[in-house]
Amino acid sequence: MRVKLLTLGCRLNEAESEDWADRFHARGCQVVGDEDPADLIVINTCAVTQQAVRKSRQILRRSHRVNPAARLIVSGCLAALEAEALARESGVNLVVGNQDKDRLVEIALDALAIPSMPELVTANDASPLFARGRQRAFVKVQDGCRYRCTFCITTQARGEERSRAVGEVVQTVERLHRAGIQEVVLTGVHLGGYGSDTGGDLVTLVTRLLAETEIPRLRLGSLEPWDLPDAFWPLFADPRLMPHLHLPLQSGSDAVLRRMARRCKTDEFARLVARGRALIPHLNVTTDIIVGFPGEDADDWGRTLAFAEAMRFGHLHVFSYSPRAGTLAATLPGQVDAGTKRQRCQDLQALAARLKTKVLQAQIGQRAQVLCEGPDDGERRDSRFGYTPNYLPVHVVADIPGVTGNRLIDVILTGLVASGEAIVGQPVRRPE
Repeated sequence: MRVKLLTLGCRLNEAESEDWADRFHARGCQVVGDEDPADLIVINTCAVTQQAVRKSRQILRRSHRVNPAARLIVSGCLAALEAEALARESGVNLVVGNQDKDRLVEIALDALAIPSMPELVTANDASPLFARGRQRAFVKVQDGCRYRCTFCITTQARGEERSRAVGEVVQTVERLHRAGIQEVVLTGVHLGGYGSDTGGDLVTLVTRLLAETEIPRLRLGSLEPWDLPDAFWPLFADPRLMPHLHLPLQSGSDAVLRRMARRCKTDEFARLVARGRALIPHLNVTTDIIVGFPGEDADDWGRTLAFAEAMRFGHLHVFSYSPRAGTLAATLPGQVDAGTKRQRCQDLQALAARLKTKVLQAQIGQRAQVLCEGPDDGERRDSRFGYTPNYLPVHVVADIPGVTGNRLIDVILTGLVASGEAIVGQPVRRPE
């Protein structure tokens, strides 16, 4: 049974798809790449924006059109919100809501009468990940969110906060490392709220992962800026915790932030970023900004542009606001017209490109360790792509033996590629 897993949206969805891949593999199924033919296709959908909804439906329909004989399972946030409509889509055999995601493989095998053949399992626990072209593993440690930002539909799709046991996460990370994974990313809907339902916290989880596993690189997924206690910062004294924080800002206007029901205003955000940069060498801070939120006027927009520039973000995820039925924001007055949102997105993306270039240029001359992506196939290529510890893109010159995929390579950052989108990394030649 060839199984294909297609994932849209957030890193949490990717973490769930990786878990499904492991479980299908353990039952004797063959996990295949995105472009390979398959007997069973599982689509992990997203519903964070209307564009995400459209893309989820497009991929669903294309999958059935290209693989008409394959059985089709739909899960994810769109499945949680529109289960009945998805069940009526041509070719869909099964819809699994978010509340049953952890049992999706078992549900699928039973409902579709797929035989389980664990005797066919190969020894490498990471083989499903590698088969899907991934080297960095996303590990889900938490689900759900207690907050109710007015634009967010995810809290309705994901439900209340639920945390995995620390010991279970430690075992998962150690197993991945033994199988050849060099980097793990912890993910959750409200990652900073880890342990809120169990009496634990994220600091304890990270402390134990660093103490009880030998994973070379540990990353944190998106963290709300109000979730970082004093005890958080000393964690970065261990160089295996990567110096990159993705802190969603959403707007640089306090008036807009109030309408969003965000819990962190701009002055608090600025102090947080300043503290992190003072304590963590080479810290890279990235963010999300929603453009054209209801009531956002020219003054609000000017404040957002000015604040984003002052924060010197290494990367900006730019989202054009679109009303989501069932959210408070969809009912607010002052909806911004499409033309204005389009122009503001272009302005912010231009600023983001300038900021990224400055951050990349500031790295020139530095030495860094890059995790090269792609398979460890031993093939000689002109370059390999990867990321520095602070999550900056690098094209590693592959002119010496050993520069291959899934390898940590020490490089000197010598300049920018022609497009300006990444840094050139020259491998450090070790003495013979």
